[in-house]
Amino acid sequence: MLAVVLLDASCIKHLHKGKNMALTEKIEIDRIEIVQDWNIQVRQATIIERDGEFVSRTFHRWVLTPDSDISDQEQKVKDICNAAWTPEVRQAYETFKAEQANKLGA
Repeated sequence: MLAVVLLDASCIKHLHKGKNMALTEKIEIDRIEIVQDWNIQVRQATIIERDGEFVSRTFHRWVLTPDSDISDQEQKVKDICNAAWTPEVRQAYETFKAEQANKLGA
């Protein structure tokens, strides 16, 4: 059986004996990987702390390819993309896309 209890702010304050809790949220890119020659996989972690103590961590991931617009990415992601996507890698990616389109009859 699952029980869900909703607490309002006054209950939470009472439970913590009047102490003010400091909840902080930190968002950071914590992993950047090159996968299958040209895919750049980025992982963003959201870290929640209460009074400096770890509470939780969640992740959001996305993949960038040589034809992705990276203008809104963090600088460290841009740097890795620009280093990994050499002219040869970009050409191999374009060849791959053309081969896939031919297989699908496009």
